[in-house]
Amino acid sequence: MHPTEQILPGITRWTCPHPEYRTNAEEVASYALTIGDAAVFVDPLLPRDDDPRHAPLLATLDERVGAARRLEIMVTIPYHTRSAEVLFERYWGDVASRLWGNAAVTKRFVWDTPLTEIPRGTMGTSTAIADGLARAFTIGNPRRLETPLLFPALRALAFGDAVVGMPGGSLRVWDQADGSPSWYRERFLPTLRPLAELDVEAVLVTHGPPATRAGRRALRAALDSPPVRAYW
Repeated sequence: MHPTEQILPGITRWTCPHPEYRTNAEEVASYALTIGDAAVFVDPLLPRDDDPRHAPLLATLDERVGAARRLEIMVTIPYHTRSAEVLFERYWGDVASRLWGNAAVTKRFVWDTPLTEIPRGTMGTSTAIADGLARAFTIGNPRRLETPLLFPALRALAFGDAVVGMPGGSLRVWDQADGSPSWYRERFLPTLRPLAELDVEAVLVTHGPPATRAGRRALRAALDSPPVRAYW
């Protein structure tokens, strides 16, 4: 079985056991994108060395990076740093590479790996990063560390944890803060609504299946549905 799956042109997905919680019960997703001459990894996680998928996955990523002129590794939320640093160290000597994330990502580094910080603006706003390959959105009130990423060339929007995929194929908002209904409705949801106005076909999530068609409609439906309080 191939370790990755091409879910749309330019978008490849793979899964690995969650590295910290429910390691035997849940597999979380990572993505490799091809945009022009760039390879982009989103929240990349490698399986354990003794996992039979480890070597084939690395070979696939090696091929992807080898065909690119630059590599952009993007972390949507600090605790999704996972294998980002390992992959940066693997490739930076061969291809121009940058690792993007919130400043708190560095707290999870083992080495003195350079981080290109994703700036955060006011809630609901976005900033272009990686020479325009992506736009990073600020969500939450107060602001969350998570920065959803829009890839306009692929009409794809990636979330860390704010939005998850459900077994039936729909999307839901994950209310990890478990706040009051009024807080969720009046302070959190309004920061996500600008994302539901984007020209998006695919919504890429790390928990559960992605939405690969009519992503904007699926995201709007998620915002109009009750949130998930405890995803697992």
